Amino acid sequence: MDYREVYEEWLRNPYFDEETKAELRAIQEDDNEIKERFYAELEFGTAGLRGIIGAGLNRMNIYTVRKATQGLANYILKTGNDKKGVAIAYDSRRMSPEFADEAALCLNANGIPAYVFESLRPTPELSFAVRKLGCISGINITASHNPPEYNGYKVYWEDGAQITPPHDTGIMAEVKAITDLTTVKTMPKAEAVAAGLYHAIGAEVDDAYMAELKKQVKNQAVIDAMQKDIKIVYTPLHGTGNIPVRRILKELGFENVYVVREQEQPDGNFPTVNYPNPEAAEAFALGLKLAKEVDADLVLATDPDADRLGVYVKDSKSGEYKTLTGNMSGCLLADYEISQIQEQQGLPEDGALIKTIVTTNLADAIAKYYGIELIEVLTGFKFIGQQILKFETTGKGTYLFGFEESYGCLIGTHARDKDAIVATMALAEVAAYYKSKNMTLWDAMIAMYEKYGYYKDGIVSLSFKGLSGLEKMQEIMNTLRNATPKTFGPYKVLSARDYKLDRIVNLETGEVTTTGLPTSNVLYYDLSDDAWLCVRPSGTEPKIKLYYGVKGTSLEDADAKSAELGEIVKKVIG
Repeated sequence: MDYREVYEEWLRNPYFDEETKAELRAIQEDDNEIKERFYAELEFGTAGLRGIIGAGLNRMNIYTVRKATQGLANYILKTGNDKKGVAIAYDSRRMSPEFADEAALCLNANGIPAYVFESLRPTPELSFAVRKLGCISGINITASHNPPEYNGYKVYWEDGAQITPPHDTGIMAEVKAITDLTTVKTMPKAEAVAAGLYHAIGAEVDDAYMAELKKQVKNQAVIDAMQKDIKIVYTPLHGTGNIPVRRILKELGFENVYVVREQEQPDGNFPTVNYPNPEAAEAFALGLKLAKEVDADLVLATDPDADRLGVYVKDSKSGEYKTLTGNMSGCLLADYEISQIQEQQGLPEDGALIKTIVTTNLADAIAKYYGIELIEVLTGFKFIGQQILKFETTGKGTYLFGFEESYGCLIGTHARDKDAIVATMALAEVAAYYKSKNMTLWDAMIAMYEKYGYYKDGIVSLSFKGLSGLEKMQEIMNTLRNATPKTFGPYKVLSARDYKLDRIVNLETGEVTTTGLPTSNVLYYDLSDDAWLCVRPSGTEPKIKLYYGVKGTSLEDADAKSAELGEIVKKVIG
């Protein structure tokens, strides 16, 4: 059937509720809108689902959520691990509680127990809960930092990480095999509860999660000494972080924590921001205002599902608040965590720092300094989780720290996804540590640059809307893949990595080697003068992302080189 026929079928079929049909009737004169909603199914990819909330095959709604869950249920049943059950969490977005229950009741109708958080919880706690409860899988209803009209559905496996091969492809195949939505199973909630299939969870998991976070404190003595002197401004950006962040900071002893009241309460409309993203300066407007009023040392913001952390720190010399990118805060935390382990117990011989391929080369310099292994993985924190699992199953390798440039890191192995709650806790500890040495976090960042080199990294996102946008994105990737550029402005291309074709070509010698990583539609260019560029279509948004990095002789030199390279890549690729 073409998109119009599928649209008409949704209007006729008694399976679809009247509210859905009313929404569809309202667009009956808008053929383009009908096409956008029905030209294709909302794709279940390696990260699960993410899309605009609304009626239609290409939208997030109870029917697409049920279909995804039925596919997951079919896969779980084939593994024979259905009695272990599935943990389910959700964030503050519109329809998140409803989608969580729809997923649970679909699982229950397939005989699979569901353990559903009684109210919204952060992503890392879902990852923790999967492991804590011994579940075979986990589902998190969230669209992370996307605009308010979006929601999403992420699937985790029993190790607590988002699904990776072979489970991702196996589940995707099961979802794709469902061609008739009316065959998807569900059941009334009261019956599921009575049958012992639907379980509400809450405080017992919260307490266990908090206990694990406290184990990651490296220097409680410095917190005890400086807790009265550190001032922290925090905003959950209307998301899930408010209660767990305030709880952990209070229990560790931090006394001066100021929450941005206008952004404290969960609200899926995100009324104070256009885009609830801690990478965006707009998200910090209210936090910085409060910070200036209370003379805060640092300003912290977690995204709606609290797996990513944005940071501003005070520069005592200028009195201004400086932003730390995900690369900067990640390296600051990595250097502190690894140095404290070295000082207190010594570094293990097989210790490892893990980063993604688009993360700063400053991490490489840190690993080299401490004599530990630097492991690169594909973009996506699940690949860092995969390395942790490999360490555990082989007995080789000790996880010290892992992070990615997109403001996400993990301290400890209690979870297998980015954890902004533990990152918030750790940054507060780092601030206390440096304050005890009469240094701000900005002073510490400058000291790191002086020690390791002035690395500067940037990102440019090119947006492509709708069906034509997807075609344009593919055209850009094909053009670059078929004709490797020799230069990007003043930078010479030394080697080109194609992760889709699993090859690295040395442009100077012609030597061809493999990447050693799973297949992915990513192109990476090693450039002269310690610069680099990576081109990657987003897995969650209709964008091509251009990541790049330079190394300067000073902060000013690095800033200038980064700005120059950013303009070059926009002109060449955009």
